[in-house]
Amino acid sequence: MEGKEEDVRLGANKFTEGQPIGTSAQGKDYKEPPQAPLFEPEELQSWSFWRAGIAEFIATFLFLYVTLLTVMGVSKAGPNKCASVGVQGIAWAFGGMIFALVYCTAGISGGHINPAVTFGLFLARKLSLTRALFYMVMQCLGAICGAGVVKGFQPHLYQQSGGGANVVNDGYTKGHALGAEIVGTFVLVYTVFSATDAKRNARDSHVPILAPLPIGFAVFLVHLATIPITGTGINPARSLGAAVIFNRDHAWDHQWIFWLGPFIGAALAAMYQQVVIRAIPFKSRA
Repeated sequence: MEGKEEDVRLGANKFTEGQPIGTSAQGKDYKEPPQAPLFEPEELQSWSFWRAGIAEFIATFLFLYVTLLTVMGVSKAGPNKCASVGVQGIAWAFGGMIFALVYCTAGISGGHINPAVTFGLFLARKLSLTRALFYMVMQCLGAICGAGVVKGFQPHLYQQSGGGANVVNDGYTKGHALGAEIVGTFVLVYTVFSATDAKRNARDSHVPILAPLPIGFAVFLVHLATIPITGTGINPARSLGAAVIFNRDHAWDHQWIFWLGPFIGAALAAMYQQVVIRAIPFKSRA
């Protein structure tokens, strides 16, 4: 409607801009929200739709910018101020940026910043196919631009240190890498579902929960576990952005792992949340 600010959507769940995702519900009454339609052409005429896509682009841009610069600082030869942070510092950079960016964008786009998260929420019918595809495109473009800016700042070091591209590290097979990506993404997407569960917020309204905190912490922990295996992808946009700008054969050879693994992990997390935790199919039959 002209002149009226639209409610922001996280899929089918409407949140006003003054109520960020993850805040506790005001009461304990709960009604199952309707599923998002598969196609919603009306979204294309809404400024909130385009604004959400721009927010995903900027968030993913900033995510790649900060995290890849951290990787470059740790990888830099010789003593430097970033060398001492090591793997833990890289993991904190990824987890901390997700925490900050989800907090900033949750009320605008839902704060996905990851095609695997978008895919999982789409399978759970939390958002339409139109919005899901738009988010994924904007996330990938933002990641490419973020990695490009990092290379512009440190072109020689960027190429020398591998550009932050995800590859299967020595001592591990492609099967190991695929399994690590599946399980790591499952942890992330399952945490997203749990932290943003409207029923849980209504039931536990006396226990406030800030959704970005557990999501960012999940990213941090997964990085600690899987950096030695793949450098940790669990985000196809992040892997694509680094590969496009680095543009070496060995980065492209393993690229399929960092799309297939996260999408399988996200699908498993969506299935587990909807079928086991929430028992949605059984409620529908009843």
